[in-house]
Amino acid sequence: MEQAVASRTALSVALRRAAHQIYDSPVVFNDPIAVTILGATYAEQLQGTPLRPDRPFSTGLRAFLVARSRYAEDNLARAVSSGVEQYVLLGAGLDTFAYRNPFAQLRVFEVDHPATQQWKRELLQRNNIAMPESIAYTPVDFERQSLAEQLGFAGFNSHAPAFFAWLGVVPYLTLEAFRATVSFISAQRPGSGLTLDYGQPRSALPLLEQMAHDSLASRVEKAGEPFQLFFTPPEIAAELSRFHTVEDLGAAEINARYFSGRSDDLRMRGTAARFLSAWL
Repeated sequence: MEQAVASRTALSVALRRAAHQIYDSPVVFNDPIAVTILGATYAEQLQGTPLRPDRPFSTGLRAFLVARSRYAEDNLARAVSSGVEQYVLLGAGLDTFAYRNPFAQLRVFEVDHPATQQWKRELLQRNNIAMPESIAYTPVDFERQSLAEQLGFAGFNSHAPAFFAWLGVVPYLTLEAFRATVSFISAQRPGSGLTLDYGQPRSALPLLEQMAHDSLASRVEKAGEPFQLFFTPPEIAAELSRFHTVEDLGAAEINARYFSGRSDDLRMRGTAARFLSAWL
């Protein structure tokens, strides 16, 4: 991402999460702040994102994004029920969990590029969304700064377990930056957990999905945030060998969990995108 430029992909994700609240019923991911945080600034763009039967991969992308958030918060609830009191959002974007946090004891660390954080805080202020005391904004450039050091400055307790959500970030990283972050998370206290999403490499996809991959890759590259990193399931399992429990879900399993029995056509498509959770 360019210096001093807020993330365009974070806006795209936020628009789709908000559109889900308006156009889909029942919702898979209930977020009462998703529309509010965008406010009048992005109202016109939001109106242009209903379900499009003629664009199945676009609808599938929306399903992927809302299921991803639901999966992360389902796993967070599991962590909190086990006593975790720290939640770290790596690449928080316009995620709204901290502003509707139902867990009084949970401290939320929003980690992101400084420009994106500034943009988000301006939107929160403009749209009258209160910033709770339980949130700690943690500016980090993943390619240039130490996550451990920046979290320490923000008050993160390395002697207590934590749950990490790493959504929509992995494909944009170098392998070196990915491994540095995994090394930090895997060194946390027992009971800590991680959820992330990742994409399979183009070579592992069937022809039609390769075309969809190329289209999406072209768009994010034009936005200044090109894809860099992909894994097959065995490859990412090897990267996460320090975790004792790993769940890795493909589209069929995600659809069965979150989209079964619907009367509309909202569901994930293809085999590229996967969700993963891992525990120490």
